[in-house]
Amino acid sequence: MNSPYEILRKPVVTEKSMARQQKGTYTFIVSMEATKTDVRRAVEKMYNVKVDLVRTLLVKGKLKRMKNMLMEGRRKDWKKAYVTLKEGYRLDII
Repeated sequence: MNSPYEILRKPVVTEKSMARQQKGTYTFIVSMEATKTDVRRAVEKMYNVKVDLVRTLLVKGKLKRMKNMLMEGRRKDWKKAYVTLKEGYRLDII
């Protein structure tokens, strides 16, 4: 993983993630191969902030019905990262 733009795909914008932003924790969709250290370096480089804690988890894709309920498909699995910034730092994602 070289580029921070390959590691951080996009921020997650939901009601729950927006509530966490008030406490200094930001949520991102990251590459499946990214480690916690990779995510920390990418956020620090892209946004010029200091990261305190990174937590990652794998999200399993849901089963979906398609074509008039005749076929079943599956969404892709993806990786989510919760990034907590050090005191005094803030991101303006939206």
